[in-house]
Amino acid sequence: MAGINKVIIVGNLGDKPELKHTGAGKPVTNISVATSDGWNDKETNERIERTEWHRVSIFGPIAKNVCEYLDKGSKVYVEGKLQTRKWSDDKGIDRWTTEILVSGYDAKIEFLDKRSSGSRDARPPTDYGYEAVSYTHLRAHETSLHLVCRLLL
Repeated sequence: MAGINKVIIVGNLGDKPELKHTGAGKPVTNISVATSDGWNDKETNERIERTEWHRVSIFGPIAKNVCEYLDKGSKVYVEGKLQTRKWSDDKGIDRWTTEILVSGYDAKIEFLDKRSSGSRDARPPTDYGYEAVSYTHLRAHETSLHLVCRLLL
């Protein structure tokens, strides 16, 4: 029986995205997304917050849009799968990295920021001042994007 490998996070970018290209010339962007969790300590009733950082690798045309429209602090919805890969550092020591991979037909990223009134960006506007822009691969063998604009409630 096949398993399910799906990750969904909502958080804020830790830095400005930077577009790179693979050896085959395909666009890729790596971002760090912070998610926060909070609770009240049972003994002291003090509020405790914990921030978790997630590496996200975005491949294909979605990567270009992430670089063009997002910035440090931007709020995003990320849907992808976990992937662990091996790499070697400068000293030749093997390292392992686990990241969220946004690529393929089941990958999705939504831009969740409120659009500022003086904004000149090229994102499709809504009449309500809020927008979520979703980029999803329609099929694994196509590089088509599906663009959806909707009101955030």
